[in-house]
Amino acid sequence: MPIIDLSNPINVLIALILFILVVFLAKEIKRSNVTCILLLTFLTIIAGHCIEYVMVQNATEELLKTIANCIAVDFIFVFLSFIAYLWMDDVEAKERKIKTIDNSLDWFWKKV
Repeated sequence: MPIIDLSNPINVLIALILFILVVFLAKEIKRSNVTCILLLTFLTIIAGHCIEYVMVQNATEELLKTIANCIAVDFIFVFLSFIAYLWMDDVEAKERKIKTIDNSLDWFWKKV
């Protein structure tokens, strides 16, 4: 079994609640570093699950399916963390009145 089992719905709900609380904290203090740490955490978890998938001994089909589901959920959290990081970076740049290199999320808010 994976160390961090994100194929279990209760664990996914707990991870989602923690994700929302961390993003809310980053929004309140207006710092993108907090969401960067969150993104790096989920990248570490997905790397661990990938290593576990490759290195598992006596692999059963059920175990491989569980780890593959964990990796899929990890990808979702990495995507959400990346979007949250871009958003908090934009909020921090506006708060500190510094120029950003590019407006990464402008395509998301634009009307076509």
